[in-house]
Amino acid sequence: MSTTATPAPLKLYSIVIPARDERDSLPGTLGDIYEAFTREGVPHELVVVDDGSRDDTWTVLQELQKKIPTLAPVQNPGPHGFGRAVIYGLNHMQGDACAIMMADASDSPSDAVKYWRLLNQGHDCVFGSRFVKGGEVIDYPRVKLMVNRLANFLVRIGFAIPLNDTTNAFKAYRRTVIEGCRPFLSPHFNLTVEIPLKAIVRGYTWTVMPISWRNRKYGEAKLKIKEMGSRYFFICAYVWLEKYFSRGDYRKK
Repeated sequence: MSTTATPAPLKLYSIVIPARDERDSLPGTLGDIYEAFTREGVPHELVVVDDGSRDDTWTVLQELQKKIPTLAPVQNPGPHGFGRAVIYGLNHMQGDACAIMMADASDSPSDAVKYWRLLNQGHDCVFGSRFVKGGEVIDYPRVKLMVNRLANFLVRIGFAIPLNDTTNAFKAYRRTVIEGCRPFLSPHFNLTVEIPLKAIVRGYTWTVMPISWRNRKYGEAKLKIKEMGSRYFFICAYVWLEKYFSRGDYRKK
């Protein structure tokens, strides 16, 4: 997980945030990120993707632009889905590094700042874990927690990696990683495992740090466990086949 050479210094940090019916969460979420990044001197843009919202999310974003000059909202015309929204945001980002964050304020802006600093130390990827020393989860639904730990255990064993929170979306990457892991196949939440697993399998450098997570205050969670099992399995199987049978054809050059 260590680097052999320090890449070029990073200039702009793109925060990609998929948002569907998040009008109540966005003002606080974006305000906190902007405040933290401005205070820490992090050059950034906030790429919020309105993913077919049925409420007035887009109107809220347009109003927030008057207060947050780094906000760069876009609308995904469809088809919709968590993965599609994130990919749409990645396609529209201007930065040479990015982090994927949730619209519901579950991810900590201070952790995102730490991601930026670690990327600038030369890592290609920074993966947060809620389940290492120093990590924290607040009000995590018990059933989801049990499913989460089982899924991450299976991924860890199947790929022979020490990462124990692969399914968490909140991770940071250099643009070179994003481009090197295309094309992305996951239209839904399975994108959260496709990107990091591809990055690892393809030889990009990475490090892990503890992060905190708290349950949303407004609205309802978009992840539906019963709908995602086979999708997670599909994308894990796809990348697993690449790891063991592609003979390194897709590895970082």
